[in-house]
Amino acid sequence: MTEAAELPPAPEQAREVFGERFADAVRYAELLAEAGVQRGLIGPREVPRLWERHLLNCAVLSEVVPEGVTVCDVGSGAGLPGIPLALVREDLKITLLEPLLRRTNFLTEVVELLGLDHVTVVRGRAEEVMGKLPPVHVVTARAVAPLDRLATWGIPLLRPYGEMLALKGDTAEEELKSAATALTKLGAVTTSIVHVGEGVVDPMSTVVRVEVGESPGGVRFAAKRAKAARTGRARRRRG
Repeated sequence: MTEAAELPPAPEQAREVFGERFADAVRYAELLAEAGVQRGLIGPREVPRLWERHLLNCAVLSEVVPEGVTVCDVGSGAGLPGIPLALVREDLKITLLEPLLRRTNFLTEVVELLGLDHVTVVRGRAEEVMGKLPPVHVVTARAVAPLDRLATWGIPLLRPYGEMLALKGDTAEEELKSAATALTKLGAVTTSIVHVGEGVVDPMSTVVRVEVGESPGGVRFAAKRAKAARTGRARRRRG
């Protein structure tokens, strides 16, 4: 059995980034280092770099999320980037979307423990919840899938003129180029790469931003979304 690595003290930048929620951020880091490792949600080797590589790396995503919007964190896993984002942005309404039960159980425990009243945990795959969940302004994701595949899951969950923000690494530019055709078919109108977290994380976090027009997901998903909405209305009438 691998000996559990020790969680290092929070860096000074964490106090600045999380502000009044700093104590909650520490508790979340402890949960990741303990229950997160025990349940196989993160690897034990990640514990020494939890702050820089995970919590702060995700929290700085808040720099490019508009005020007061709805957010769906696709494939939330252990809550990254959704929970750090929720800790620094109480103005957001965030849905943590995750298909695996052991992960949604962990997420629900964290949300309740930290009193994140503006966060909802939903178990399911993106393609299953389209039309069942209200479309959102922003979809976030981190380490879920290559950009072309991620876009087929995330973009159809958006409202018209919404955006997908995907935290990526060194492959961001390459992925964006190879996904260009797929993104256009899915209704993307503008794509860009932005770097966030200057003075907080080194290197800065890389975000692929995909903005959509009036038909998120393209024609095929527009028809599917309309059908799901009709089914939902029919169920509500029967109820």
